[in-house]
Amino acid sequence: MRLWIPEHERRPDPAPARADARKALLVGTVGWLVALAVVLALGGVLDERASALLVPTTVIGAALGVAGIASVQLLRRRQSRSSSSSSESSSSESSSS
Repeated sequence: MRLWIPEHERRPDPAPARADARKALLVGTVGWLVALAVVLALGGVLDERASALLVPTTVIGAALGVAGIASVQLLRRRQSRSSSSSSESSSSESSSS
């Protein structure tokens, strides 16, 4: 096994994979909401100290998931607007020439 490969022998880097972060965030958020439902359902079984720790933890986890979904959605909207405006400007430049 060689630890160093000369530049001329290297293969090119692969293209970055396209991923949808919304799916991962949605699964995580649903997981936090299920955990919150379980903690609330077991409220009588859990002692006061455990429920005082678990309820805020699950609420914060779900809130962060919702915030993550919202931020990804805003980012996607901005990217689609910028790509559509750049394609419109390039098409108007080519038609005016």
